Amino acid sequence: MNFPGTKINRIQLLFMFIALVALNFLHAQSLDDSLLTLQHIFSDNLYNAERMAPSKWLADGQGYTTLERAEDGKGSDIVQYDCKSGERKILVPAKNIIPAGEEKPLQIRDYSWSIDQTKLLIFTNTQRVWRYHTRGDYWVIDLKTWQMHQLGRKFKPSTLMFATFSPYGEKAAYVCERNVYLEDLKNQTITPLTKSTAENIVNGTSDWVYEEEFGLRNGIRWSPDSKKIAYWQFDTEGVGTFNLINNTDSIYSRIIPLPYPKVGTTNSSCRVGVIDTDSGETTWLDVPGDPRNNYIPRMEWAASSKEVILQQINRLQNTNNVILGNATTGNVKTIYTDRDSAWLDVVDDWKWLKNGKEFTWVSEQDGWRHIYRITRDGKDIKLVTRESYDITEILGIDDKAGWIYFMASPENATQRYLYRIRLNGESNANRLSPAAQAGTHHYNIAPNFKWAFHTFSKMDNPPITELISLPDHKTIRVMIENKELKEKLESIKRLPTEFFTVSIEKNVSLDGYKILPYNFDKNKKYPVLFFVYGEPAGQTVLDQWGGSRYLWHTMLAQNGYVIISVDPRGTPGPNGRAWRKSIYGQIGILASADHAAANRIIRKWSFVDSTRIAIWGWSGGGSMSLNAIFRYPDLYQTAMAIAFVSNQRLYDTIYQERYMGLPETNPEGYKNGSPVNFAKNLRGNLLLMHGTGDDNVHYQSAEVLINELIKQNKMFTMVPYPNRSHGLYEGENSTRHVWETLTWYLKEHMPAGPVE
Repeated sequence: MNFPGTKINRIQLLFMFIALVALNFLHAQSLDDSLLTLQHIFSDNLYNAERMAPSKWLADGQGYTTLERAEDGKGSDIVQYDCKSGERKILVPAKNIIPAGEEKPLQIRDYSWSIDQTKLLIFTNTQRVWRYHTRGDYWVIDLKTWQMHQLGRKFKPSTLMFATFSPYGEKAAYVCERNVYLEDLKNQTITPLTKSTAENIVNGTSDWVYEEEFGLRNGIRWSPDSKKIAYWQFDTEGVGTFNLINNTDSIYSRIIPLPYPKVGTTNSSCRVGVIDTDSGETTWLDVPGDPRNNYIPRMEWAASSKEVILQQINRLQNTNNVILGNATTGNVKTIYTDRDSAWLDVVDDWKWLKNGKEFTWVSEQDGWRHIYRITRDGKDIKLVTRESYDITEILGIDDKAGWIYFMASPENATQRYLYRIRLNGESNANRLSPAAQAGTHHYNIAPNFKWAFHTFSKMDNPPITELISLPDHKTIRVMIENKELKEKLESIKRLPTEFFTVSIEKNVSLDGYKILPYNFDKNKKYPVLFFVYGEPAGQTVLDQWGGSRYLWHTMLAQNGYVIISVDPRGTPGPNGRAWRKSIYGQIGILASADHAAANRIIRKWSFVDSTRIAIWGWSGGGSMSLNAIFRYPDLYQTAMAIAFVSNQRLYDTIYQERYMGLPETNPEGYKNGSPVNFAKNLRGNLLLMHGTGDDNVHYQSAEVLINELIKQNKMFTMVPYPNRSHGLYEGENSTRHVWETLTWYLKEHMPAGPVE
């Protein structure tokens, strides 16, 4: 039968019917709550975990403040809660922070109080500087009169950084356009404390590489007596300039110059000065050594207004000198030195005890990351944690009661728990985290050590956050339950993540996890996708909520893939110094060999299809994925690498030299650890993804590898992301497209599903 005016026959009708059935089936699948989709995960955000709004403890620790949406929907109120009673009180109504002539209240990015609690400092109208929003406008609100004024009115909008009240609350200091300024809060007089005009001089904040690798951003520190400010100064002259290129915002390209020290090249010069806020004179600390070949990653006032304490790390980063500097004369003395044959990490867990007579320190000198107490003169050093396990972080020190609260996981490197131990180190530590909650715990402890915000999660289970009392760990009230998300996850077809260990050689076992298809059949063989990072900056095998990446992996498992992650040696798990430092001088070499060894064992598992094994990773994980498929082409059929370092000589000084040494003393390590030098071995499928605006791992790294692949006549797929940075999230639909691309490529080149 034919319809009038058409040439449709019965066969065509049959195909139309089949197509209609298929469309209905696909539509039904998209409505199936038990099956995950990219749309639901990355566009509709149906499975986003709710998280507690940033909260700040009151000085006495009996309560906290947080931001809550105002009743009229305009702006946010700053609200105070009492820990014990739960009593709620609006401290700062949004309606009280509307600037003159404006209709809307300030949008609060961050806030802080003066010590006497009479003034409030609000950070708003912010802009991102590389990683974080550290530039913006600051407003001071008098909480008695509700008068408000903007700091630095004479400067352009959104150009102030790191504004802080003086301890006495009469002045504020901030950074603007590479200089430090002082503003009197009574008469609003602005005084420049540094007056550098050269673009290569940076005062009060850091250069790019210090920010990225040492986390140094705010570079000003008030003295306790409000009379001085200690600050960092950087001189970037001589540092090589890497030019990022924006090709899409106009018809002509725009050059973005970035002073960026590549491996083996010249660093910024760094020094610390102390400004007298009355005279404006700077006293420079006479720190010994070449300021371009030594780092000063940490500096604070030394529990007094007379001395500054700092950490000076040499360029090889295997020696850390703790130095006291006289704020008046600039004279310095080294009171303690820590050394390691590999590298040392910056110590953030140094806290003053006994009114400045001692400070805490963390070192691996005995083979474990342990806590020490060191006297101010450095002559008396006492070990606090004596047992054979690593502490991962100090969360608080109750000097009055004599306790240190810290995180550790002696028996399982994939988890984290809260412990406390006596400051005198004369007893073993006690675990405070509940025995029944196996997984990963996070804590934010109140200043009085009686309360804490506690967050607990497992890889399959989203976080729950509660207010607890300490040390009994009793739940006072649940803050975030994620009940709705948990209900959604209960309907999803999935199996629990299974953690395992794989022994690759004598006395070397690696932690791993696997996500199996919900309809897993042990008698069939499945394709495997390895997820990897594999460098000292990150650990993938952690028993904590995995967020959207976990959901994507689960979606792939629903499609018939087995997802596996294995942490090789060198990753920062609490497995002891030898585990972490074994990778020294051989980044990309030992870790990829460990992963290959694990692969050789896993591919023999009865349910693994050894002809379908893929690997993927981001940043260091992208480099690992390349090393895997280039160095071991018989073990990996497909690799997907994002934002990778193809040649270690192209990365920055601080990170790469920390783990590899200098290129002139370790040329073979740099050569053999760089994936580009093994690209000739490619036999499988390769997907490369990189942002052209990546200020961290430059797009240059992708182009260098592409050149080599072309030279070697190797076929590959390349997806560039114009002007995106290292996270590939800028621009419309970027995040969805990244995961869509990964999914498409995997399914196209390593078909899903089991075989008999």
